[in-house]
Amino acid sequence: MSFFDKIFGGKSETPDQKSFWKKIESEEDLAQAIEHSYQHKIAIFKHSTSCFISKTVLRNFEKEVEHSDQKIELYYLDLLAHRAISNKIAADFGIRHESPQIIVIENGKPVTSASHEDISLSQII
Repeated sequence: MSFFDKIFGGKSETPDQKSFWKKIESEEDLAQAIEHSYQHKIAIFKHSTSCFISKTVLRNFEKEVEHSDQKIELYYLDLLAHRAISNKIAADFGIRHESPQIIVIENGKPVTSASHEDISLSQII
């Protein structure tokens, strides 16, 4: 691990270390997430694994979730590995792509979205 990886977090650090994330890695995963939104709100966190700002926002958001007693269904999308799915989300929901970005979906429709420093647990609750 390089000096910069120790300070800023290396590429080996992934959100699957956090048990609350459900990964979106296919269109089927996305369809299942949207289906779940008919039972309760869900949120999709779009993250660029190569961006320091995105990593910082992700870590801050994870801390918020860990310190909350709210039960929230959270999905994680790695933009670099699954850009086509990110593009599909933008096209299907009419929400301009940003990174990092969180999109909250209820009853199959986006109810809010935020990016960068505006990402907060308060958007979901």
